[in-house]
Amino acid sequence: MSAVPTGQNAAGPLPVAGPALARTSGQLPGSGAPRRRRPGGIRAALTSSVLWLYAAIAVLPLLVMVANSLRTNQELATEPLGLPVRPDFTSYQRAWIEASFSTYFFNSVMVTTISVVLATMVSLLAAYALARSQTRLMGVIEAVFASGLMMPVFLMIVPIFYLFDALNLVSSRLGLILIYSALSIPFSVFVLTTFFRQLPGELEEAARLDGAGPLRMFWSVMMPLVRPAIATVVVFRFVPIWNDFFYPLILIRNRENYTIPVGLTTFFGEYQTNWSTLFAGLVIATVPLIVLFLIATKQIISGLTSGMGK
Repeated sequence: MSAVPTGQNAAGPLPVAGPALARTSGQLPGSGAPRRRRPGGIRAALTSSVLWLYAAIAVLPLLVMVANSLRTNQELATEPLGLPVRPDFTSYQRAWIEASFSTYFFNSVMVTTISVVLATMVSLLAAYALARSQTRLMGVIEAVFASGLMMPVFLMIVPIFYLFDALNLVSSRLGLILIYSALSIPFSVFVLTTFFRQLPGELEEAARLDGAGPLRMFWSVMMPLVRPAIATVVVFRFVPIWNDFFYPLILIRNRENYTIPVGLTTFFGEYQTNWSTLFAGLVIATVPLIVLFLIATKQIISGLTSGMGK
């Protein structure tokens, strides 16, 4: 009897599994399991679609506001949601000069910028000391800073008003700067302390060996490393101070020191029938916040996600 060759039987050659057979059977070559479509692609596409839809809904009112600020009152009356065929910037001139929006804008920029810078500098120094010290006294001081986050703002207005009245700070921009700076420090210290504690102590030891003093070490080595945290603190404090209506309403009595939120109330009363000028004033009040977010977006994302993979 003759031996049957390998891969053959008496009836003929055995079928050999190849790519075509793998495709028809739903299996990959060399794999015993059927090929399955990953659900991650569908989930990612659905998430992206929802986010784009939310972004469109959020941006649409801003686009309508800008478009209507460039149209005349007659065009707004006949077609409220139309596009500016011939952009008219007269409403911006009227809002900036006649409605004293330049004064409100300057007051808001000065009060908000100085308050944020002052609070950030004080918080940086305090947070660095709290993060590097291990004494019990520093733990108590940190708890005092954290307690500032739990104090209700509206309940403090009565003692603050009497204190400012005794110091002749009522109806002054300096009073607003001091109160905003004080209210911003607890949150800023809390965030910055967390970031400083993530930095390794070897960096300071290396700087100390190179002859750097405490201030030089803080300014040249540590501060650049917490830049994302600084950007996060600046944005998260700039926005509520810029939009705050409560303290200027209580503490400011003369119109020359009004900030934009309080000035808008007077502005709406005077130009309630001049829709184009109203939209122009809203655009002026919104532009600084949009510019700030566009500039600091990368740093904010880096600051919010720092340490997530650790």
